Amino acid sequence: MLNSQKFYWVAQFGGWTGYFGLIALSTYTREPDRLTGVYFLNLAYIILAGILTTHLQRFVFIKLGWLNLRLQPLIPRLLITSAMCAVIIWGLDFITDYYHGLFDPKKPLLEWSKFILQLFAILILVLTWNAIYFTFHFFQKSRKQEISNLELVASNKESELKNLRSQLNPHFLFNSLNSIRALVDIDPIKAKKSITTLSNLLRQSLVLGKENLVPLESELGVAKSYLDLERVRFEERLQVEWEIDSDLEDFQVPPFSLQMMVENAIKHGISNLKDGGIVKIKAYSSSERVCIQVINSGNLQKVMDLGVGIDNIQKRLELQYGDNASFALRELPDNFVEALMCFKNERV
Repeated sequence: MLNSQKFYWVAQFGGWTGYFGLIALSTYTREPDRLTGVYFLNLAYIILAGILTTHLQRFVFIKLGWLNLRLQPLIPRLLITSAMCAVIIWGLDFITDYYHGLFDPKKPLLEWSKFILQLFAILILVLTWNAIYFTFHFFQKSRKQEISNLELVASNKESELKNLRSQLNPHFLFNSLNSIRALVDIDPIKAKKSITTLSNLLRQSLVLGKENLVPLESELGVAKSYLDLERVRFEERLQVEWEIDSDLEDFQVPPFSLQMMVENAIKHGISNLKDGGIVKIKAYSSSERVCIQVINSGNLQKVMDLGVGIDNIQKRLELQYGDNASFALRELPDNFVEALMCFKNERV
């Protein structure tokens, strides 16, 4: 692909040569006898004059910073410099015609009506060149600004994602330590086992927390370890069921997303029930979607603060996937709550 500088020179030579080629073709259809070597040499001079003067005009625009001006102050500058270019081109054309003896000796050397007509035609040509150049320039400027805006948005999204990920470990640690604290006086042996489990979880979190996406298999490992830790506290009050499509183990998901769903099911579901309940984790796919579902015993209160976890999942899905992922939390019949996280299936 041509860069903008090469494109500019190709357009310069191609445009001026093409224009005067049309003039030569017009002359051929009307007065073919005029197409002599001197005629084409004269056209070459005019082409060179057009390229040099418009390039000089562009140099002035860049040097004086006129390309950054608004339309109102730009137009008079553009008209004045274009008129100067037209005069220069006409002058060079006049000199070459005189030098090559193309004037009719029976007519005056300078006819004012013809001079004004020729100057006006050249001015229109130069203004047309400027219109094309400025259209291209503003298009390029608009594209650069658009790219810059996209880079800024991406940078902001990346910063927000990092901030969201940084919330996970403190939030997770806080809830896990609360679980262990309940065991310290009641059963020190179980508390020691829980600390070991928590240590393994924290080690996993340090690894996964650095990634934007992780395999579902890794997420399942974190969730299983977390549930093992919670099962020590809840004992028979917590039942867990798994239904995982083995083909989805390598499917990429945001780190800690499943763990947060499970943690929410424990904190806002099982822990609020005297007799405890069940947590069902399911991962399945269709031709359109890959879904991760967590169902727990309990119900949604009319006013409930679900904490950082659920809000975190929703924001991360929106930032990383846009419309290609969704999250829903709803109440099911028979006192069950469903958290459903789905992604567009791009593997089929």
